[in-house]
Amino acid sequence: MITLASTSAARRALLTHAGLDVAFANPGVDEAAVKPSLLADNMRPRDIADALAELKAVKLSRRTAGLVIGADQTVDLGGELIDKAPDLATLRSTLTAMRGRDHKLHSAVVVAENGQPVWRLVKTARLTVRSFSDEWLDAYMAACGEQVLSAAGGYHLEGLGVQLFSTIDGDYFTILGLPLVELLDYLRLRGEIAS
Repeated sequence: MITLASTSAARRALLTHAGLDVAFANPGVDEAAVKPSLLADNMRPRDIADALAELKAVKLSRRTAGLVIGADQTVDLGGELIDKAPDLATLRSTLTAMRGRDHKLHSAVVVAENGQPVWRLVKTARLTVRSFSDEWLDAYMAACGEQVLSAAGGYHLEGLGVQLFSTIDGDYFTILGLPLVELLDYLRLRGEIAS
């Protein structure tokens, strides 16, 4: 049995579309409460993604049989962690600050079993936000609305968010929040899916 410790619709869709028979459960992790302590320990955005993915997987695997997949994603703008915007005004400020700049998107995945991590990976994509106009940003935010508040960086690459970028260097699945190809390789190695 494989369980995804996530409420992310994007991650659910990735696993389902890849043909996996996976259960889904909320890991019960309050990220907003955990992140300040990770930042106080001077953890880098990459390591925060890894730590949160592990916390989700391990916590759920203590009460769930089989393998549990935990995942998290962080946006790294010049070494600064950019959190999901709580509202559209904050998102507008964030996207304006990202305009014309590179940022890194770190996607971490951890597989746990019996309360212990057994496999992990962090992949990083580098994205360059183009120098869009204020008018274009207004139109983007009006078209997307609050749905992009759930996404790291405030964009859905599979939708209008792709228009934010001038260059993208990285794996598509990593950008969507789950390094899927490598995860599938691990699950095949474990005999959880057909090889």
